Amino acid sequence: MTSGRKIILFELNEVPFRVIDYYCQRHPDSYLARRLPECYQYETTTEDSILSPWITWPTLQRGVTNSKHSIRHFGQDLSEIDRQFPPVWQILAKRGIKTGVFGSLHTYPLPDALDNYAFYVPDTFAAGSECFPAYLSVFQEFNLLMARRSSRNVSTEVPWQNALKLLLNIPNLGLRSKTLVDIGQQLLTEKLKPWLKNRRRTYQVVLAFDLFLKQLKTTKPDFATFFTNHVASSMHRYWAATFPGDYENLGYDRDWVSKYQGEIDFTMSKFNRFFAELVDYVDRDREYTLWIATSMGQTALHQEPLQTQLYATDLDLFMSALGIPQERWSRRAAMLPYVSVFVEAEWVERFRERLGKLTICGRPMNFDEKENGFFALFFGQKNLEQKQIDSAIFDEQIVSFESLGLENVRIEDETDSTAYHIPQGSLIIYDPQDRSRKGPRTQISTLEITPAILKNFSVKVPDYMKVAEHLSTAATIG
Repeated sequence: MTSGRKIILFELNEVPFRVIDYYCQRHPDSYLARRLPECYQYETTTEDSILSPWITWPTLQRGVTNSKHSIRHFGQDLSEIDRQFPPVWQILAKRGIKTGVFGSLHTYPLPDALDNYAFYVPDTFAAGSECFPAYLSVFQEFNLLMARRSSRNVSTEVPWQNALKLLLNIPNLGLRSKTLVDIGQQLLTEKLKPWLKNRRRTYQVVLAFDLFLKQLKTTKPDFATFFTNHVASSMHRYWAATFPGDYENLGYDRDWVSKYQGEIDFTMSKFNRFFAELVDYVDRDREYTLWIATSMGQTALHQEPLQTQLYATDLDLFMSALGIPQERWSRRAAMLPYVSVFVEAEWVERFRERLGKLTICGRPMNFDEKENGFFALFFGQKNLEQKQIDSAIFDEQIVSFESLGLENVRIEDETDSTAYHIPQGSLIIYDPQDRSRKGPRTQISTLEITPAILKNFSVKVPDYMKVAEHLSTAATIG
């Protein structure tokens, strides 16, 4: 049993107060707008030198910056990093605090010891579908497959075999009828407005939240996390449609703005529903506090429309072309168009050398190498078709993209990152035992969040972490 208040940590990726305030102003009767004044509000700042979610979330969760934790890529071997700077859920579970994890980044594979975990669902970049309890793997199989198919252009294909398994397990999983009706309405909307199929990404989170809420109510963990990228994804793509005034030269026509100006609003409406249900849950069980956190934020970034982007659509062919036998390497999940692989030790030097001989668009192939033969390959070159480039130079010979397993993929909604990462994010804490109107927002470092959580549970804060000086004691310990 915990000695402090129970905590739900809802990881709302990259959503700054600019977007939260915008939504509340547009929807003053929304649950978020009505209850936000009762919450502690902090503008957070990450101290990382590189701003990417797979870097800034480990910073928040481990209490050290990227200069110490050195996490750069999904699939990277974290065994030594976990030993030196474990994430908050590992620290709590090892001290007997009942912990639940749902989708937080860098959570694959499952821990060896699950005794103190109420549930454990790895992120959508997991190499396998294993979950705890095991029956949740049915959802994870479907979730991973849909995420892979819709990484850039949203696929309208449905993996019916996996979907049927999911439907047959509705009672165990906790999928609700209102969610299924909502999905049905989305499919009908796509018939009239095909460009809105991009919203399918959001419905993966809607499904996941049903499972999380069921686990929360059933297992009642002392500490639980839930990660969602659905608002961040829409901000990257459609900030220019929502906030066209942020750009001196917009670059997109009125038709594009008209089609996509409601997308951030739509994804925030789903968060508003999640927020309402979690506030209702903690109001009923007042041992809990609800924390809504980001590891950084986003703001406007001027980009030209993205018409094509280079992808490694046949990685087997690419690796073979670079001279690495199929049985000597393995793929790891990554945020496309990037690709991650592990190469066996005796082939590492050859692979590194061959990558050094590859030039695309007149520039050397960009890659990063980590421990134990891990390589991150940075594809994603933009609008090459416009520049009349359809080949590369490999080992001083002109070769086609096709022969390397590469493809210039046409981007259906023509959106690049019209918004991008900034250090400033947000932290909102709702305490059902204190519903008074709170004071003005204050500023904190994301490095203060995990120490405050540990302090709440009377767990000694490691010496390498920053002392949580600014988080209100009332918000962290009842």
